[in-house]
Amino acid sequence: MSTVTAPLHVMNNYARWPISLVKGKGNQVWDDQGKAYLDFTSGIAVTSLGHVPPKVTAKLHEQLDTLWHCSNLVHIPQQQILAEKLSRLSGLDQAFFCNSGAEANEGLIKLARRYAQKVKGEDRYEVITFAQSFHGRTLATLTATGQDKVKDGFLPLPAGFVTVPYNDLAAVQSAINDKTCAIMLELVQGEGGVHPAEEAWVKSLRDLCDEHGLLLLVDEIQTGIGRTGTWFAFQQYGVKPDAISLAKGLGSGFPIGAVVATKEVAEAFSPGTHGTTFGGNPLAATAGIATLATMEEEQILDQVAHIHQVLTQELEKLKAEHPDKIVTVRGKGLLLGVELTIPAGDIVTYAREKGVIFLTAGPQVLRLLPSFVTTDEEVKQAMAVFGEALEQA
Repeated sequence: MSTVTAPLHVMNNYARWPISLVKGKGNQVWDDQGKAYLDFTSGIAVTSLGHVPPKVTAKLHEQLDTLWHCSNLVHIPQQQILAEKLSRLSGLDQAFFCNSGAEANEGLIKLARRYAQKVKGEDRYEVITFAQSFHGRTLATLTATGQDKVKDGFLPLPAGFVTVPYNDLAAVQSAINDKTCAIMLELVQGEGGVHPAEEAWVKSLRDLCDEHGLLLLVDEIQTGIGRTGTWFAFQQYGVKPDAISLAKGLGSGFPIGAVVATKEVAEAFSPGTHGTTFGGNPLAATAGIATLATMEEEQILDQVAHIHQVLTQELEKLKAEHPDKIVTVRGKGLLLGVELTIPAGDIVTYAREKGVIFLTAGPQVLRLLPSFVTTDEEVKQAMAVFGEALEQA
């Protein structure tokens, strides 16, 4: 057991586990006592190519010796390369780079408001979001989030958000009014319990947006960059959003976020309307370029499909063995949720003690976010520990 004491000078806003990680390689991490863990969380969907991926590491070392940072008052070649790659992969046109998922979602919200007010000349500012969604921790993004627990103690919240039930078309139709400028959603709700959107509902949202002149904004912070089996989750739904937000897996652990939009919508951000000091600097953009290049060169999406199949087969076996404890398995790609009849936190604690790191997505949902380079043997190792935890529950 790691000898961890409560930090005296770090704010106590995380319920931290009693371990201190000091090293990572591939899908393994080690604590300060030398104990190894199989990381089945990818740092919450971030280290999708495993910890310290060699090709990304090599490119970052090159960039470290060249240029770390310059402001966005100048052209940054790496940023332009990354934007072109994201445009090609998404079918959208232009990117804005920032540092995190919350910042990317702030950018989405600001872009939607400004597009309505300055491009279309309409007095619109409301964004429709959904129950159990999670969009970030800034004041605007926690207001957009459809979970009351993240809002406690932060009143008054900003105006301009309406939250309705997920996968409920009638509720969305009823919420649209002359102040609505956009509909914003995750296509698989990660923090909210790993709930995928229904395809017909998503297509109807696109139709509603077209009918009422609204923007369709897709939060791809957790689902993007291959996590659900395609480059972006929206590519599985037969719709094209007006703008998406990205972060997490985009930089293999190096902090970077992005908003990617159609050219028409992107024009709402004219010079001076939005910005960031660190966003898209040479180091961050290099991490993004190297991550995408590695995924393409090594055909990583094929590996995601393979590991999804192996993992879901193992989960279905466990479900058959423990029908009283596993209710269902849901999700897409390597963003999976296992709904339980028992506390998911107990499973996480047991597994961690046995050297496997899992996450929860609510009190009774185990969230599985293995890296894209997870092996069949590592899947079986993790599922064996999950099976032991179910036996002990």
